[in-house]
Amino acid sequence: MIKNVLAGALMATGLVAPAMAQSNTDITVVLSEELDLVEPCMATRSNIGRVIMENISETLTELDVRGDKGLMPRLADSWEDKGDGTWQFKLHPGVKFSDGSDFDAADVKHSFDRVFSDQITCESKRYFADTKLDFNIVDANTIDVTATPAQPILPLLMSLVTIVPSETPIEFVRDPIGTGPFKMTEWTAGQQIVLTRRDDYWGTAPAVTKATYLFRSEPAVRAAMVEAGEADIAPQITEVEATNPKTDFTYPNSETVYLRIDQTVEPMGDLRVRQALNAAIDREAFIGTVLAAGTELAVAMVPPTTLGWNATLTPPAYDLEGAKALLAAAAADGVNVKAPVEVIARTENFPHVTEVGEALVDMLNEAGFNASLRMVEVAEHEQFYSKPYPEGRPAQLVVAQHDNSRGDPVFSMYFKYHSQGTQSGVNDPKVDALIEKASAATGEERAALWSELFAYVQKDIVADALLFHMVGHSRVSERLAFTPTIATNQQLQLSEIGFK
Repeated sequence: MIKNVLAGALMATGLVAPAMAQSNTDITVVLSEELDLVEPCMATRSNIGRVIMENISETLTELDVRGDKGLMPRLADSWEDKGDGTWQFKLHPGVKFSDGSDFDAADVKHSFDRVFSDQITCESKRYFADTKLDFNIVDANTIDVTATPAQPILPLLMSLVTIVPSETPIEFVRDPIGTGPFKMTEWTAGQQIVLTRRDDYWGTAPAVTKATYLFRSEPAVRAAMVEAGEADIAPQITEVEATNPKTDFTYPNSETVYLRIDQTVEPMGDLRVRQALNAAIDREAFIGTVLAAGTELAVAMVPPTTLGWNATLTPPAYDLEGAKALLAAAAADGVNVKAPVEVIARTENFPHVTEVGEALVDMLNEAGFNASLRMVEVAEHEQFYSKPYPEGRPAQLVVAQHDNSRGDPVFSMYFKYHSQGTQSGVNDPKVDALIEKASAATGEERAALWSELFAYVQKDIVADALLFHMVGHSRVSERLAFTPTIATNQQLQLSEIGFK
């Protein structure tokens, strides 16, 4: 059955949408899934960020993923370490929001107060771990930010929080106001989102004048729309469609796919059960079938380019008989290994996600688990992925895709593994201590602590089932001057797009 599922996943059909008239500098982007929110503080979530991050809403700093510039100014012109955990940021003068109001230091403070408020749940808050931030407005264009404990990479963390006006309520908004080069001029739920270039943008005007975002679930349809001239960019297609070297790009996309294990629900609290789960998955069988050739087996939550990468780690070996033996040993000690296990995956999260979920369930059941698959839309997926987890739930394995293109594990490890992390299924004092020490360390000590943590969560406590470092495929119209990068799945800056 598994082989049939993997083989059948390569078949895709669909109809192409009607052609859309547009000017030479208007573009159409066709995405795999709709946005459930256009909230700036959720812009670190990929389906939202690829539309609004740095297009509508900007950050104080920006990491260069196309070259070697490192951390670059955005709304902050410069920053300085003042010591004792305090960094001073000098803001760019003369910046205006899309509603015509002036940008200043009070907007920065309000944006962070909003992110950290307990009245709403903002995605970007998760990356700050247990760091407490205090803000002191020196003048309209100068703000001091004090991190407790001291955070040596605070300027890099500033690249995660989009800035909104001080008048923005502490609740999710539907009409985002930002300092970016575009403003949202239409959002028709289920149909399209339109961004229009601002004439009063403070920076260099992008070449793109308008971007229309459409949503089509079938990758073959998305690819065909670009080929037919009905769209200009399809950020996510599959290896099946990526056949034209003039328009198609393949690249490592910094995404890691894994199964989040909640160790608080039977039978996942038993180490042998978690080991059996990992041994039951034939990871190699997915590559070149439902996942593209070039996909790598994961040994950490982050890609190999990340600080502290532990090169000694190897993926769990596929061992069906070993998995069965581990479950039998756990059952002999009274563990209910036949308790229901739900594999929960997000529709259109990545190409062939449904087929991946089906094959995972088949593999687990062959080893002796009592597993089933539930496919959900993005908003419902969030209820299972982030705390508070549903009451009275069975054991749940959440299929998730995590992006870290910023080079440091701090953007992953706290909220994925710390006992207080919003997407953690782990409660281990050593994990907590390592995360806290590494987050505050610098240089070689920081790298060594992260490396130790990678090994501990994978080998000693088997915190989750790490699966794949993904490969991205995009199709770009020949009329555009644009090359996708490691960050394209998370954000798609319209200002980086030119015309040939």
